[in-house]
Amino acid sequence: MKEFLDLEAQDGVRMTWNVFPGAKQDAVSCVIPVASIYTPLKPIPNVPVLPYSPLRCRMCRAILNPFSIVDYIAKIWICPFCFQRNHFPQNYSSISEDNLPAELFPQYSTIEYESNPETGPTVPPVFLFVVDTCMIEEEIGFLKSALAQAVELLPEKSLVGLITFGTYVQVHELGFGLLPKSYVFKGTKEATKEQILEQMCFFTRKPRPAVGVIAGTRDGLSAESIARFLLPASECEFVLNSVIEELQKDPWPVPADQRASRCTGAALSVAASLLGVCVPGSGARIMAFVGGPSTEGPGAIVSKTLSEPIRSHKDLDKGSVPLYSKAVKFYEGLSKQLVHQGHVLDLFACALDQVGVAEMKVAVERTGGIVVLAESFGHSVFKDSLRRIFQSSEHDLGLSFNGVFEVNCSKDVKVQGIIGPCASLEKKGPLSSETVIGQGNTSAWKMCGLDRKTSLCLVFDIARKDGPDAIGQPTSNQFYFQFLTYYQHHEGQMRLRATTLSRRWVAGPGSVQELVAGFDQEAAAAVMARVVSFKMETEADFDPVRWLDRSLIRLCSKFGDYQKESPSSFSLSPRLSIFPQFMFNLRRSQFVQVFNNSPDETAYFRMMLDRENVNNAVVMIQPSLISYSFHSAPEPVLLDVTAIAADRILLLDSYFTIVVFHGMSIAQWRNAGYQSQPGHEAFAQLLQAPRDDADAIIKERFPVPRLVICDQHGSQARFLLAKLNPSVTYNSDNPPPHGGDVIFTDDVSFQVFMDHLQRLAVQQAYS
Repeated sequence: MKEFLDLEAQDGVRMTWNVFPGAKQDAVSCVIPVASIYTPLKPIPNVPVLPYSPLRCRMCRAILNPFSIVDYIAKIWICPFCFQRNHFPQNYSSISEDNLPAELFPQYSTIEYESNPETGPTVPPVFLFVVDTCMIEEEIGFLKSALAQAVELLPEKSLVGLITFGTYVQVHELGFGLLPKSYVFKGTKEATKEQILEQMCFFTRKPRPAVGVIAGTRDGLSAESIARFLLPASECEFVLNSVIEELQKDPWPVPADQRASRCTGAALSVAASLLGVCVPGSGARIMAFVGGPSTEGPGAIVSKTLSEPIRSHKDLDKGSVPLYSKAVKFYEGLSKQLVHQGHVLDLFACALDQVGVAEMKVAVERTGGIVVLAESFGHSVFKDSLRRIFQSSEHDLGLSFNGVFEVNCSKDVKVQGIIGPCASLEKKGPLSSETVIGQGNTSAWKMCGLDRKTSLCLVFDIARKDGPDAIGQPTSNQFYFQFLTYYQHHEGQMRLRATTLSRRWVAGPGSVQELVAGFDQEAAAAVMARVVSFKMETEADFDPVRWLDRSLIRLCSKFGDYQKESPSSFSLSPRLSIFPQFMFNLRRSQFVQVFNNSPDETAYFRMMLDRENVNNAVVMIQPSLISYSFHSAPEPVLLDVTAIAADRILLLDSYFTIVVFHGMSIAQWRNAGYQSQPGHEAFAQLLQAPRDDADAIIKERFPVPRLVICDQHGSQARFLLAKLNPSVTYNSDNPPPHGGDVIFTDDVSFQVFMDHLQRLAVQQAYS
């Protein structure tokens, strides 16, 4: 596993198969897709940033890289992707084996190029706050204090704007400091760019151009007219703070048997059109703070009548949700507009009820937005996450904008698509596979918003054929990938990061052992989780548990060591041995089991899974469990109910929730106050150690996870028990050890799961 982590540290890439199956049929029989999870902006120490433009192949447009073959005498380089011979330009004339440019150094397989001032000016980022006012006074108070803090932390040169909404949408004119002034739009319909230009007086001082598209200062608008709504944070801090301070609950009366009239869709439509008019193509984020379900206008998810419940998973399965498909269609249209403009939609949904995250998912995900889900604007999950977005620290997000991601591969590999926070640019070419998954049919994708943790899952198709069809194919067993990410750096300038990788093919009788040696089971688990989530959302009547089980059985049947029809002889290589455990936990996880979760929660969990790297995805699938006791130093323990003991503290990290669980005796000693008495310092340290470790996890994670501190047999112990393997249940023959616990469930335990897996894998039908 260490070599895979080293490759990730060097290039930000993890692949399911690090040695590729040599033909299309071999790839199909390997069951797990040939895929990679790539973190484009992963912080990599010592990556050189070159102050000049990259040198490109004149045929396939790939960038000069360490795998290029160089003729130093003739000053020619051969592209490893299309084998085109390219001449070096004049500024490379001094190149020699002893005088290499940085992009040819073998250790710089990942490198960055920075635009100089002539090729592109630095553009300030834009933050447009869209704030819901249909909430109780207490929630508005929490939100006001969080926004005031965010305004202080905004980057100095950034532009800021404010829209509030309830029954109507109000666009606040921050550039008019003499008194509060706003433009009001109806909440029942979308706002087009034309209406924005007309109704918001953009042409009072300057006549409107007779022809052409009006977009920003370059195309028809004066900087003064834009500066009424989007100002540098330092210039409008006083006005903005006073408007936020004066924010009050939406004044329109709400009958006792109805929900508040909330026009979330119309507000986001106004925000998108305003940014499209004022700052198209530059890095901008709409930050929507929503405190309840949309009931008015486009994107409404439920009627105002309280007697009608908000849609559940059961309603979605039955198709008895008339507003759902209309809302999704609206947000798909909004996502296309935002992607075209290069702008991001971030969503902060804080309410006990659902707010419509499931419907908004398409717009947030395709624009690369951030999503935070909490119970209240006063909850630490929201407050700390918002602060982390703007705060400069070693764990800051490094928000970047306006990215374009491109892929180049050797000709025998094609791209099926990407599952992750991006949108297809529909640049179809020879690299595009006929089979499409996620955002496919293209070799270029738009990433309106990306940060240091944003990770994409690329699924590949092996196009290489075996047998007589193989004539004319390259004989070399090496092949190459190049990932190119153009983006607006958080400091303002445009950059290009290029990562070039090489892997090899294997084919023939001895290839199974080599394939197994290159199998990354953590990356495979993360990819399978993304694929199964995607299939659950897009395929009707898809049975995820059956699909995962059949895939696992076929994998074990192909790569396991066993004698036919003899389950007891079955064994797996160490490279594959943890994978069944990952699949067992995945089929029990919130990504597959939607029972007891709302559609909003499920959408949130899947959005987070689709943007995180392999390590974080593995924690979501199979939480980590650490035990603290007097008998030993803190140590990882099995995710099993037998880990519970009366004299132990357990720390569970399931990514979204961190649980500190005190055994029965520990809780009694703590309640008796022993930790405060002299002579019991060791107990005080034992109590403090898991809290310190939990704080360290919280400090580096985004969104900030929920911290649950509970005791054995307490009501919140359910957060731990729900994640444990039920090896001891209420109807087990073997009772738990003294001070242990049982789980009241009929779910199968991991041992039973493995017994069934071994029995089915050795049957001839699957071999």
